Amino acid sequence: MGPTATLARRLGTRDAVLIGLGSMVGAGIFTAVGPAAAAAGAWLLLGLALAALVALCNAMSSAWLAARYPESGGTYVYGRRRLGPAWGFMAGWAFVVGKTASCAAMAFTIGAYLWPSHARALAVAAVVVLVALNCTGIERTAAATRVLLAITLFALAVTVAALLLSDAPITSASAAGGGSATGVLQAAAFFFFAFAGYARIATLGEEVRDPERTIPRAIPMALGLALALYAVVTASALWAVGADALASSQAPLATAVEDGSLSGLAPIVRAGAAVASVGVLLALIAGISRTGLAMARGGDAPSWLAAVHPRFRTPYRAEIAVGVLVVVLIAFGDLRGAIGFSSFTILGYYAIANASALTLPRGHARGSRLLPAAGIAGCIALAACLPAATVLQGAIVLGAGALLAAVRHVARD
Repeated sequence: MGPTATLARRLGTRDAVLIGLGSMVGAGIFTAVGPAAAAAGAWLLLGLALAALVALCNAMSSAWLAARYPESGGTYVYGRRRLGPAWGFMAGWAFVVGKTASCAAMAFTIGAYLWPSHARALAVAAVVVLVALNCTGIERTAAATRVLLAITLFALAVTVAALLLSDAPITSASAAGGGSATGVLQAAAFFFFAFAGYARIATLGEEVRDPERTIPRAIPMALGLALALYAVVTASALWAVGADALASSQAPLATAVEDGSLSGLAPIVRAGAAVASVGVLLALIAGISRTGLAMARGGDAPSWLAAVHPRFRTPYRAEIAVGVLVVVLIAFGDLRGAIGFSSFTILGYYAIANASALTLPRGHARGSRLLPAAGIAGCIALAACLPAATVLQGAIVLGAGALLAAVRHVARD
């Protein structure tokens, strides 16, 4: 089937919420807690709240735009429609490079929690299996997400119980990283890595039934559920072992449980982390491939990426291309570096989404200016507070995207 083939609308509100929730639950709880604790110390929960506030602004902007433009591609499409082709290209570029780094982080997490001595090999195997699953149809992706999310929630319930029943809680939660204002903002930027999953609903807009009604409902619902879960788990871990223990571990929740009196439950936590990361990775690959599909349709990526499978109605070539890029990152990257880089580039992506939302007509909820403006300010503030090396790397990559967009614009003229 050629590049003009469309995807099938098979996702209702429940499936959309589950895909968004499955994209968030796992990333922040099982990975971002460590670097966030190192930055904010005892003020870790304040960092979580700030991340949620920025995510809410971005979520509403994305929801309004997705309802107006229910197509695959997310902010790549919105930027093109509202700001111009160059901004659309920048959004697509930021999303693809940032979320490819997120995929690598999730794959690393599977290995770090499940089989630390063979983490890279296990990460590569997970990517291969999940790419194959995504290629067989979005409804199978949604069905797998439901199962994985149920297992993850059970594991998190076990984690919270083990932490709250610990014999020696550290109620003062020692202040790793000093807990400065900059540290709190940096922690929020790390936590934002987790919240960004709600946009998977908008990215899959072409496959959602009744998108004008479904997407604005599903995105805030998924974000609210994820925030409640993050707050409970993060507070329990901070109360049980303190910020220093969380900051020093690649598998912070497993470490927190292992340090308590119910350390025998740690294998359940490790298995739950691996399952959660599989769920996030599954949805991430689906989201990136849909953005690649949209960019290929718009002439901003190789046209062969726009192919849709004649039987499964999925962008299978884009799925495979994403898998190859993630495997390369796994071979040469590391977990915390991937989290920071992904946060920086995705904050840039959402700044463009908020700028696009600012151009929507006045006179109704979708024309609100307050939330998009706050979202832009929040994205810039959080990105600027990430570690200097991460900011430099991210700025170079986004700058390369801007240069490429300028060259393409001149060539077209």
